[in-house]
Amino acid sequence: VSVRVDETGRAISDSYEHERSMKVCRELEQQFDLTPATQKEWKEGLPLSPVDYEGGNLKGQLAGVIRPIAREWRFQSLGEYRAVLSLYGITVDEVKGEYGGREYHGLSYSATDKDGNKVGKPFKSSVFGKEAGIAALEKRMLSSAAWMKSHKDIATDTAARIASAMQTAGRDRTLFERELMRQGIGVVFRTNDAGRIYGATFINHADKTVFNGSRLGKEFSANVFNDLFAGQDGIHPQQQSAEVERPAQQQGHTGASEWNGHDTEYQPDHKDSTAQNVADAFSLFAPVQGGASGDQPAPPQRKKKKRRRYGRQQ
Repeated sequence: VSVRVDETGRAISDSYEHERSMKVCRELEQQFDLTPATQKEWKEGLPLSPVDYEGGNLKGQLAGVIRPIAREWRFQSLGEYRAVLSLYGITVDEVKGEYGGREYHGLSYSATDKDGNKVGKPFKSSVFGKEAGIAALEKRMLSSAAWMKSHKDIATDTAARIASAMQTAGRDRTLFERELMRQGIGVVFRTNDAGRIYGATFINHADKTVFNGSRLGKEFSANVFNDLFAGQDGIHPQQQSAEVERPAQQQGHTGASEWNGHDTEYQPDHKDSTAQNVADAFSLFAPVQGGASGDQPAPPQRKKKKRRRYGRQQ
């Protein structure tokens, strides 16, 4: 706090005030050996690091992941966006309501532990800039959908890699996830409280694209993977999905801790088409009932409570 006049009562000039104050800041940083608080240039394509809650500067860690993903990655739903964030120990929730007679719709971001439980305080999306808000993300989803239509080869290639991993792993879920990661693809399985897989999302790290399994084809729907991996361990508790609201749902994934940001050893065999890879993968398994719509099974109907009557009854 300072006054705007000198000891004689004359106004102090505020010309170039910002430059003069920044010069003082730089001198103080040198004098006391402080870290310079200059603006750092953001560089696209840098490898992202999972959030470490115990590492301090939680807000800075979250910003270092949220901003690049919101800018660079292509996703077509909030659920797909959440799936990518979960690989780096972050979850996002929609916040809707009414305050002062006005409706509001926003997002809040939280760090998660290794089991997917929220840790620390949540942060409003405005803390990370407009690009992390619901309006900007909705625009990103629309532009991603348009881009995907003109780059169908990305989806075709991703589907071929998944089919190849399925053929290699058979019914072994751990081997399937390891084989996928070797080919540069992460997977997020969403399960309900009964342990049933009701959602599968695939993350192509090399192309920075995200696909709901059923969007790649019914052969990659949740029902298929639930049948293949029924009863196998490896599901970890995780945050709720915006696509389906369920109590005590879970999420398991292979993610950023296994992805080093470099090209994988995967070399596609151009002699085999995607359709052939898929056919080979599913020749190992019996047909699954339910079809592609099984990504999000409807929750059981709740019984209506019988109203209790008070007073004398006739």
